[in-house]
Parts: sequence; C-alpha cells; structure tokens
Amino acid sequence: MVKKSDKSRILLICLILALVTFAVYHRVRSFEFVSFDDFSYVSENPNVQAGIIPKAIEWAFTTSHSANWHPLTWLSHILDWQLFGSNAGGHHLTNLLFHIINTLLLFIILKQMTNAIWQSAFVAALFALHPLHVESVAWVAERKDVLSAFFWLLTMAAYLRYVKQPNISRYLLTLLIFALGLMAKPMLVTLPFVLLLLDYWPLNRINSFQWRVFYRLILEKIPFIIISAVSSVITFLVQRSSEAVVSLDAFPLKVRISNALISYLEYIEKMLWPCRLAVFYPHPGQNVSVLYAVMSAGFLLAVTIVILRLAQNHKYLATGWFWFLGTFVPIIGFVQVGAQAMADRYSYITLTGLFIIIAWGIPELLSKWPHRKIVLWPAALIVLSLLTVSTCIQLQYWKDSISLCQHAINVTGNNYMANNIGIALFKSGRIDEAIDCYNKALEINPSLITIYPNLGAALVAKGQFDQAISLYNKALKISPDSAVIHLNLGVALVDSGKFEEAAKEYQQVLRLEPKNFLAYNDLGIILSRQGRLDDAIAHFNQAIKINPNYSIARDNLNIALAEKQKLHNSSLKIKN
Repeated sequence: MVKKSDKSRILLICLILALVTFAVYHRVRSFEFVSFDDFSYVSENPNVQAGIIPKAIEWAFTTSHSANWHPLTWLSHILDWQLFGSNAGGHHLTNLLFHIINTLLLFIILKQMTNAIWQSAFVAALFALHPLHVESVAWVAERKDVLSAFFWLLTMAAYLRYVKQPNISRYLLTLLIFALGLMAKPMLVTLPFVLLLLDYWPLNRINSFQWRVFYRLILEKIPFIIISAVSSVITFLVQRSSEAVVSLDAFPLKVRISNALISYLEYIEKMLWPCRLAVFYPHPGQNVSVLYAVMSAGFLLAVTIVILRLAQNHKYLATGWFWFLGTFVPIIGFVQVGAQAMADRYSYITLTGLFIIIAWGIPELLSKWPHRKIVLWPAALIVLSLLTVSTCIQLQYWKDSISLCQHAINVTGNNYMANNIGIALFKSGRIDEAIDCYNKALEINPSLITIYPNLGAALVAKGQFDQAISLYNKALKISPDSAVIHLNLGVALVDSGKFEEAAKEYQQVLRLEPKNFLAYNDLGIILSRQGRLDDAIAHFNQAIKINPNYSIARDNLNIALAEKQKLHNSSLKIKN
C-alpha cells in the first residue's frame, strides 16, 4: 500500500520532470524540417501527406520506404500531417510529448519495481535531460525512437503487472504491446533479454542460479524471442532489398568488430562527457584503429569481470551493465546499415542501464559516509544542471539543416554532411552555394551515390545540362541500378531536348521501380509530345493510380485529354 505522502511526492516529481523537460525542449516548436531524412519521411512524402485514408494505411503496413518496416511510425507521421500539415513545429511537439511520457513512465516503473523514489527519479531525470537524447527528440524523422521507447516502457509496465499477478490475459497483453513496439522500430528485439535481466534485479525472480527457475523464466520469454526473430528477419530483408545493408566487401568483419568495440567505449565517454555531438559520425572504414579496439575490448572485459564478481551482493550492477551491452548489439555495427560509425539516437533506451548503475551505485558507495545526504543532493542538482545547459546548447543546432550539418562538419573529420547543407541551400534558391557544397562532399566521398542527383539537379537548374548528363553517367558506373540516377538523367535529357534517350531512362526506372509515379508522368509527357496521346493518357492514369495526390499528373492528364478531344473535333470537321 502506497502511503499518501509517497503519492504526493510521486505526483510532485512527475510534475517537475514534465515541466523541466518541456522547458528545456519547448524551442523545438519553432524548428524546421531538416534535410537529413525529414523530407523523405514527412515533408516530401506524398503517402504520408495523403492523410488517414485506407490506401495510406495499407501503404504504412506494406512499404519498405527508407529501408524500414515500421507501420506504426508511419501512421503517427500520417496523423501528424493531418493535424499539423507542413507546420514542422507540430511534428516536433509530438516527439517532445512522447519524450515527456517516456520520462514519466521510466520513473514510475522503476519506482514500482524498486520502491526507491529518489534513485528512480534521478534515472528519469538523466533520461530526460541528457544531451545524447537531443537527436531522438529534436529530429522529426526519429519519431520511431521515441515511439518505440514508449512501447518498450509500456511492455515493462505490463510485464511488472503480470509478474505481480500472473495470468494468461496479462501475459498476452504484455506480448501484444511488445509486438506493437516492434512495429514502431525493431530496436525492441533485445527487450526479452532485458526482461530476463529485470527478473534478476529488481524483480528478484532469480534468487540464485537454479537451473529449474532459470529454465522456467527462459521458457516464459520464448514467444517474445520468436516475435523478435521474425521482426529481425523482416528488418534484414527490407534493409537488404533497399541496399541499406553494407556488404562485407565494403566493411570486413575485422573492421566491424573493431568499430563496435570502439563505439561501446565512445558511448560511455559521451555519456560522461557529452561534447562534440553530431548528427552523423562517418565510419572510419579500413582506417579503424585496431589498437584502440583491443584496448576497448580489454576495458569492457575488465568491467564485465568486476561486475560479475560484485553482482551477488549488488545485483543492479549486472542488470545495468548487461542492459547497456545487450541492447546495443543490433545497432552497434556488426550488421552495418548505413555509413555511420555510431549515432546519438542509438543511445536513447540503451543508456538507461548505465543510468541505473550511477543512480544506485553512488549512494551505495557513499553509504557509510556520515555527510552522504548533504553531498548527494547538491551533486545531483549540479550534474543535472550541467546536462541541461549542454542539452540546450546541442538543441540549438537542430533549428535548421544548415546549422545542424555545419556543426557536424565542425566537430567531426572527413564528414560529407556538406551534401545536406547543399540540399538546404538549393531549396532556399542559393544554387551556386549548393553546388560548392555538393562538390566538397564529393571530394570527401566520391562513391556516395546520393550526392550525384543533388548536384545534377543543381546543374540542371543552372542550365548546365551537358555537365549534369556527364555527372549522371559517371554515377551510373558506380551504381548502374540506381532508379534515382536514371530518373534524374531522364529529366536532364528532356531539358536538353533528347527525348528518345530520356524515354529509355524512364523505362529503366520503371524496370527497377514499377511503381515510380514520377517516371510514369515524365514518360507520359514525352509520349504526348510525340503525339502518342493514348499511350500518354495511360501513363498519366497509372501515375495517378499509384499516387492519387500527384496533382501534376492530373494536370497533364487533363491537357492530354483536351488535346485528344481537340484532334477528334478537328477530324469530325474535316469529314463534314
């Protein structure tokens, strides 16, 4: 039974956590969409902008857009667009709302599991205010982070309820919430492992390593593990089909293991000293330091041995440390997705394990010191104040694309984020500056295929069609099956009057992406110019069928129908 005084204290802590978190992050209301995924996820995604309609819902559950299968995340973006439209501030506030809810859930769950109010509050405050979490909150495209964490914590809450009074309905509810979380982001695949850690501490369902008890708890997690396995397979297939999974030729196993070991250490370092944070940390590739990796491995092994030796009398150490190590496994880089060495957003739920060690470990370490309480309170407030200041500083870089990407370039080496600065400059009409940024990005990474269509579009906008065509042909030597490059090459060929060649490029696009409505529309324009109006009308109709909100195709269809009617009327006059 919770005392009335404890209830009041809990409510007060929740209120303070919510108000402080909102006060720190409220500026996101004035932030823009950034050129790092926000455009493809929301602001230039016609499927998201269609609103809550059956076709959009079907798309959310069937698409592999952006190399992910996370239908609940897509549905949240669709709902946001219906509510806020192109007002980026509304989308940002939804992220912030989830972050506040996650903070409160974390506090309440830890309090219920441990009955330790102040340690639970400190963990929640670290979670709310740590600058490593800015990326997950201030980046609209990272809705999947805050949304999946919401389901992660709900699963923990449902699991606690099941443990207190086991029955099939509570178990199935826990399983359902877990499955929904995986549909927001597959990050939850490690949650069954964390539930087992919670069985050890603080739920104390494993008082000693008795195989019968351990076997029963493992058996209890089997349905969760099966769902995790299915989600992992789906995620891998989707990412591989979207060419997001980097091959072993590009990043050999030695490179991956070395970078993973180093990243573990760097996450700890950034947690303790959060500076030089960036939206993108370029992967060192073959230049990764094997010596540093060996040192990192030695450190991690030493800490693990110490933790295991102390775990019998200090269980929270094992839960916290293996939470940290285990939850990073799918995202640490053994399966390399993208070109980043690490990412701040990956720490959103994983650092909770280290926060637990700090919150429970330091008071215990000072338990015999008579002045412990006098020191702990001011120390905690100083730490949280410093983190708040650091978060406010980091937050300001997320106000727009140029600030965000320029900061990443300033604090990291060989960073081709100049490409994203170029996108922002191009959208604001500063084409010459955009071209300079694209060229700088190509100097750093000439094999990055996404730079080529951006630079090519800028050259086309300047009327430099031959240079753009040459650039696209160079890109096709690097990635011959890139539908984006073929599409952009087709546009450049049309603008330079080479319609037959352009038509071949659009046909290549449709071979690679049969549902590319842009290619259908552009090919329809060429057919219309060639007088093949019936074929053009069929292509425009197909573009509209794929994307009913594509108004340009509707306009072109109306023009083609009008032209066909005009020719029909002319032929009737001739006959008469």
